[in-house]
Amino acid sequence: MDRGTFTTAIEAFQNRKPFKPFTVALVDGDRYEVDRPNVLALGDGVAVLLAQGNVPVFFDHEGVSQVIGDLSGRGAEAG
Repeated sequence: MDRGTFTTAIEAFQNRKPFKPFTVALVDGDRYEVDRPNVLALGDGVAVLLAQGNVPVFFDHEGVSQVIGDLSGRGAEAG
């Protein structure tokens, strides 16, 4: 996913009011649910997610295939 789409999508999902969980799907097939807005830190095309059990998961824009759960009901996909 390009850096701009990645940043825009993650920020939009984190800032929804009311917050709704969303899923980050990686190119390797892994998926991570973001169930609270404050468990994911974003910066310069890279993110750190505190997954279940407060286990840190690191990923960057190139490793994300899509973000699922946007307002239109479709994921933001790599372009």
